Amino acid sequence: MILEQIVAILDGDFLTRQNHRQKNVQTGCGCDLMSDVLAFIKRDALLLTGLTNTQVIRTAEMADIQAVCFVRGKKPTKEVIALAEEKEITLLATSLPLFEACGRLYRSGLAGCSEYED
Repeated sequence: MILEQIVAILDGDFLTRQNHRQKNVQTGCGCDLMSDVLAFIKRDALLLTGLTNTQVIRTAEMADIQAVCFVRGKKPTKEVIALAEEKEITLLATSLPLFEACGRLYRSGLAGCSEYED
């Protein structure tokens, strides 16, 4: 699923300048515990989280995550956005809660981590 579709499904916004609207993600993961992200997420994924600190970007970089979507209307600082742009990780935001955002994406055809083989 391309990021432009994801933003539309989530009634969201792009937060990074190089927003890579046509970037494709294969799977999604909703999680606030970064150790679980490292343990379970697949490459080329979208991470949905309520955490907005730099550790999210560092985790995304280590796990080859294409994009991060902040849920519940949370917005990262300029420092976090700048780090994501430096690492070429696209940031999105939605006002939806984590559960509903994941549900909308799953219903629209984005696979979960347990369904996708690298």
